[in-house]
Amino acid sequence: MAARRFPVEAGHVLAFTRALGGADPEGGLPADGDAAPPTFAIASAQFDPDYPLRPRPGAPWHGSGSDAGLVREGAGGLHAEQHFVYHRPVRVGDVLAATIRPGKEWEKQGRSGRLRFREQVTEFRDRAGELVVTARSVSVQRETP
Repeated sequence: MAARRFPVEAGHVLAFTRALGGADPEGGLPADGDAAPPTFAIASAQFDPDYPLRPRPGAPWHGSGSDAGLVREGAGGLHAEQHFVYHRPVRVGDVLAATIRPGKEWEKQGRSGRLRFREQVTEFRDRAGELVVTARSVSVQRETP
């Protein structure tokens, strides 16, 4: 979900703000130092060259109608939760670096079988190495007998 290098650009912040229904800042673009919207760290996926949901020219992708691009039941699970802890606001002009590590794993018994939960933790740090955002993503996969 995250790029190794994530520039927080004014135009990207503006497009994200508009997608959330927010108002444009005075003057059109947000200025260097302006805070990005609260869930903006998720937009780092757009800078990840290996992001699996990104369409690639000449290659089948999820939603393309090609059998190779279809997600089949049990293929990768379901995105269940997303959490963000902000250690300071993400600001226009930041360049963040992301590191990803596995988090907790747990299981629960569901009506249709066992459910397996996995957490992925992404830490975004600024150029000085200071922690800016910790993102935690939880996926769930159903085990079928």
